[in-house]
Amino acid sequence: MGCLMNLLWLLLGGIFTAVEYLISSLLMMITIIGIPFGIQTLKLAGLALWPFGKGVDSVPVAAFMY
Repeated sequence: MGCLMNLLWLLLGGIFTAVEYLISSLLMMITIIGIPFGIQTLKLAGLALWPFGKGVDSVPVAAFMY
């Protein structure tokens, strides 16, 4: 079911969303300050291509950074 939903998503707008994220990522990576944001936007582009079946995990190490 997830594969079918991913293909349907890809055909109905996922490819356009991923291309927009890719273009914005490349534009952000022009400056040194924008590189971390560009890397995260590249990750979002991959998520925009195949969103179904993905999950978000919390990282306990991030709590110690504050």
